[in-house]
Amino acid sequence: MTTDFHFYEPAQGHRLAHDPLNAIVAPRPIGWISTVSAEGVRNLAPYSFFNAFNYFPPIIGFSSMGWKDSVANVEATGEFVWNLATRAQAGAMNASSATVGPEVDEFALAGLDTLPSRLVKPDRVAGSPVQFECRLTQIVRLQTKEGRELDQWLVLGEAVGIHIDTAMLEDGVYQTARPHPILRGGGPADYFEIAEDALFRMRRPG
Repeated sequence: MTTDFHFYEPAQGHRLAHDPLNAIVAPRPIGWISTVSAEGVRNLAPYSFFNAFNYFPPIIGFSSMGWKDSVANVEATGEFVWNLATRAQAGAMNASSATVGPEVDEFALAGLDTLPSRLVKPDRVAGSPVQFECRLTQIVRLQTKEGRELDQWLVLGEAVGIHIDTAMLEDGVYQTARPHPILRGGGPADYFEIAEDALFRMRRPG
């Protein structure tokens, strides 16, 4: 039986009701990034292009469509915090994505309490079970295959301090599903929650 594929060249358009890329490369971890401006204004924003890129030292990164406040703040101060977004804080996370001016404190906008960081200036999200305090390593402007620069900015940072709610640990092992983390799916509104019943295990061969 042959498979009927929908093929398209992105440069020519996908010919579908909605661009499928975000739905295919999904679900994606959420980069809930807190920063502070050089003037001391707090900022909090979620990024769906986010992931971990290195074990040791631990390097994580998020990519911003446009030179937004988070990127500007990281460039100015060299610091940011990643906060794990959970199902319980999904509404607040979504509220922090509002398009507002750089003078607006999204912590206040979303009704979130804060916790002080130990090694960097940006605050942490209270109630989030894991936070990474990060220092900037690189800001990379993305390019097309022809070398044309895009208004898309990859921010990479080294996690220099990591906070874990001890309730998320069992016999010294972090339980991925226990905090009910949420992930971004496709379309304008799709999210997924990680739950224990989605777990399966495989050992690497050899």
